[in-house]
Amino acid sequence: MRFHSNMATVEDWETGKRYICKLRGKFKLQNIRPIVGDIVEYIPDSNDSGRIESILHRKNELKKPRIANVDQVVLVTTLKQPEVSLKMVDRFLILAEKALLPTVIVFNKIDLLDSKELETLEEISSIYSRYYRVLKTSVKKEIGLEELKEVLKDKISTMAGLSGVGKSSLLNSISPGVKLKVGELSEKLERGKHTTTHAELLRLEFGGYVADTPGFANLDISDIKPEELKELFPEFSEVESCVFPDCVHINEPGCSVKQAVGIFIPESRYESYADFYMELSENQ
Repeated sequence: MRFHSNMATVEDWETGKRYICKLRGKFKLQNIRPIVGDIVEYIPDSNDSGRIESILHRKNELKKPRIANVDQVVLVTTLKQPEVSLKMVDRFLILAEKALLPTVIVFNKIDLLDSKELETLEEISSIYSRYYRVLKTSVKKEIGLEELKEVLKDKISTMAGLSGVGKSSLLNSISPGVKLKVGELSEKLERGKHTTTHAELLRLEFGGYVADTPGFANLDISDIKPEELKELFPEFSEVESCVFPDCVHINEPGCSVKQAVGIFIPESRYESYADFYMELSENQ
């Protein structure tokens, strides 16, 4: 649940009881350390403490922050207060695609939208709903909260999104026991002035866990190679093959992807792709 210094907070899978566990010396010798989300085998003692014996295989691992065995990313965004651009949403999505994580997109604060803005939201939702589950929520009007609980129930989720989109308010509404102050979710990592990083899984009352994801919040896509970017836009794979098998969908003749823009591929998505490709090419 939490790793700090050379101690880890371990929650028993069956009982839910927590233990402060030391690490076996072999971990230090082998330069191995558990990370939040790890499934471990441990031996408890009589004082709510114990010792971690082994770390089981990880099905996946996020690097920033280091969290293991994540089931999904829940991306929270808003059209108003703040207005988050589609390009920003697309940056989040390619990072999640790179990590091979399913993504649920939550459009929050829909109570702030007028009728015209709600029509815009429907158009935007149609862009993403072919490949991602899309929810529309409002804490104030209690819209979509039960559906969000269903999405999070019994899973390990990372909740991503820019500051101010209402991540903490949503969690407080569906699981009051987490008792997050508004604006506090990122601070749960307690990033130190130097290199100390303290991550924590928060238990949800209805089942499941959630962790903040500052690694997505910094939106650094520089680890992606320009030539692999096209693989992170799922709609590109559904058009006919281009004339050239190594086509990067920028200036090549006979590019099926460019021909599909505005028909099958939304213009905003292709614009994001082209901008990201140029950014990565310049960085390289």
